[in-house]
Amino acid sequence: MYKAAVIGLGRMGSTFDDEMTHGGSIFIPYCHGPSYAASPLTELATGADPHAEQGAIFAQRWGLSEQQIYLDHREMLEAEKPDFVSVCTTARHRAAILLDVIDAGVKAIWSEKPLTLSLAEADAVIEKLNEKGVALAINCSRRYNPFMREARRMVDEGELGEILQINAYTMCNLSHNGSHALDAMRFLVNGDVEWVYGEMESDEKAATDDDIMGNGYLAFDNGVRGFIRAMPTGAAPWEFDLIGTEGRVRSMGEGLEREYTRWVPGGPRGRPLPAKAPFPLPTNIPGMGLTVIEDLVQAVETGGPTACTADDGRKALEIAIAMRESHRQGFRRVDLPLADRSLQMLSAEITNDDAPARIRRMEAARSGG
Repeated sequence: MYKAAVIGLGRMGSTFDDEMTHGGSIFIPYCHGPSYAASPLTELATGADPHAEQGAIFAQRWGLSEQQIYLDHREMLEAEKPDFVSVCTTARHRAAILLDVIDAGVKAIWSEKPLTLSLAEADAVIEKLNEKGVALAINCSRRYNPFMREARRMVDEGELGEILQINAYTMCNLSHNGSHALDAMRFLVNGDVEWVYGEMESDEKAATDDDIMGNGYLAFDNGVRGFIRAMPTGAAPWEFDLIGTEGRVRSMGEGLEREYTRWVPGGPRGRPLPAKAPFPLPTNIPGMGLTVIEDLVQAVETGGPTACTADDGRKALEIAIAMRESHRQGFRRVDLPLADRSLQMLSAEITNDDAPARIRRMEAARSGG
């Protein structure tokens, strides 16, 4: 068993799974603390959070003692020497904490997204990961979703023919939840984006470094073309449409419905017709957090990459920034990689992050606000 620690003991570190009260595309355990506690491969041994109240809630929930919870993550790393560390803090401090964790000599990191706020920060984290030989998995969770993985298998084994197009309808800020959307597009088509066009919410918002909505046209290195609508999507909430010459897969209604279309004979003039076919479902659906832990263990024990690497996280951020830069430059084509590594997008999650959202809600409830 690997000794596991969580830095940032709030929603994604501990209690997000409580929100999953209805069936959907997330399979629990999903977030970090409960996944480490449930996995036969890990022991949830310690945690750190600068907010004492949040640490106390985490300790009580997961059966840890007061002595196993730290206010300073550096003190925890030195005293506990964990093997696996999750970084679930606000993105404002994520890059600095990741560098501390890598320097502490851990075996693997499970990090929330976005990886960092700027490209320069992402470059520094990846350089140190490579230098120290530390595995890292980004929690762009659709790579660990069984239905998305099945669609990717169909791509890899040629069941959909030559992939032509990937469309995503995912109302979101381009860095925060856009990390999920852009990474899922790259994952499904098994390609890297070479250039983009982008349109943001407005000229005024595009001029800032804020995390904003936008639309984009993506050109992949394998010939696939993509469109993402991250502005309001109406009756198409979080949908992906993957189109090939021999088949088509759609994930609709925030992943609650899936559709597989393939050619069948019987059309006019002897032509084939597109017809619905059963979407192959896995016989066993583990918690997605357990899948991430298995992925980290395999990376540690084989020296191979994780399913969603730090470089995947950097590329999602870079695509988002490139889309914004296209708007800033008069909707011109922008090629990747971006030369200016100082460019950044300030993830929406850092808003009011001086106190955790859960603590703010608790304080409001106590005061009757």
